[in-house]
Amino acid sequence: MKDFSDLKVVNIGLESFAQDLVKQGVPAIQVKWSPPAAVPSAALDRITASQDVIDIANRKVIDIIQAGAPVLLGLDIALKVIPGMHSKLILHAGPPITWERMCGPMRGAIMGALIYEGLAPDADAAEALAASGEIEYSPCHEHNAVGPMAGIISASMPVFIVQNESSGNYAYCTQNEGLGKVLRYGAFSPEVVSKLKWMQDSLYPILDKAIRSLGKIDLKSLIAQALHMGDEVHNRNRAGTSLLIRQLAPAILRTSDSMEESAKALEFINGNDHFFLNLSMPAAKCILDAAAGIEHSSILTCMARNGTDFGIRLSGTGNEWFTGKALVPDALYFPGYTKDDANPDIGDSAITESVGWGGFAIAAAPAIVQFVGGNAADALSYTQQMYEISASEHQNYQIPALDFRGTPLGIDVVKVINNNLTPFIDTGVAHKNPGIGQVGAGVVSAPIEPFIKAFEKFAHIL
Repeated sequence: MKDFSDLKVVNIGLESFAQDLVKQGVPAIQVKWSPPAAVPSAALDRITASQDVIDIANRKVIDIIQAGAPVLLGLDIALKVIPGMHSKLILHAGPPITWERMCGPMRGAIMGALIYEGLAPDADAAEALAASGEIEYSPCHEHNAVGPMAGIISASMPVFIVQNESSGNYAYCTQNEGLGKVLRYGAFSPEVVSKLKWMQDSLYPILDKAIRSLGKIDLKSLIAQALHMGDEVHNRNRAGTSLLIRQLAPAILRTSDSMEESAKALEFINGNDHFFLNLSMPAAKCILDAAAGIEHSSILTCMARNGTDFGIRLSGTGNEWFTGKALVPDALYFPGYTKDDANPDIGDSAITESVGWGGFAIAAAPAIVQFVGGNAADALSYTQQMYEISASEHQNYQIPALDFRGTPLGIDVVKVINNNLTPFIDTGVAHKNPGIGQVGAGVVSAPIEPFIKAFEKFAHIL
């Protein structure tokens, strides 16, 4: 009988093979591997033959992203600053979509925006107007803007103005309303509209005067610090919001005409840990927009969801959208709600993952995985997996728990397909019906379909 006592096994197949060997006393190492996603062999061959050219283009994209220097300059009304904005245009999260295909929370948010704008007196009238064909809908991403969850931006809404100083381009985003029943989650009740009016009439001018008195606020520095303080600047923004308040508070007190309104503004921001999200998003947007349109690059410049479709765009394929079905997140639900109540994944906030924050930096914010019953080790594992589909690592944004390793940078569609591994995203969850609002928060992996479509088109144009 042969002696197998010195046998050592490296298993790349089913994990049960390695487990059975270990039970029999045979040392076995399980390699985490899966076959590439199902794409035509001709597309794989074209990519392989062009890999040197792709690598050169990707290095150029990475250099542009690494150099990104987002700063907050102030606020203004959307109609005045967002390219192409007009009074009958509603911007929304995710790839293009018609009213007929929109999910419940996006419809609810649009109805709320029409009431807010004075274009409809109530919900019934707003719904009729929204479906009438009189209102134009367009993705925020196609107007240098981003919006969390439903992502709705209408003409009168104040927006943050963020500039990428390294390239000169701008990005825009509304102010964050807080959690619960808010417009971005599809709620449109009178108190929702009333809060938006206060944000326009009071919060906006106070913040704008304060920010402009400072000249600018360095978002790159704030984000780097927040990652060292337990944030990943997508689903956890407590540190980022706190750092922002430290800069804003003295300027608000010096420039505001009303101490009472100043106090209300600071109390609102202090009570809204997600306030910084609406700054990390346009910061990521203006960094990635500068890297768009680089021929032969396989790196993503955005991921976005409209609650029906999940869409991505690549640097090397310009402004073309590649879409697939949006998935329902795994989440911790508020009392009284379950996964059956949840809308599929929605929002432009995955722009943070696209630039290497959010789920890609979740090792810096392990508290988030508690949403789905995970632990700190799971957070480390999620981030480490994302290195497998990224072209590089950030020089400026680092994770203490990984010995200050840079966050994964540059989602590469070729690596996504070769590893059959999609980006990991942490997110909020909206109720599937309009008017209800947020019902939980959790995590989701992107669907593979958009990446397959993008890979095949990218291979075709090489």
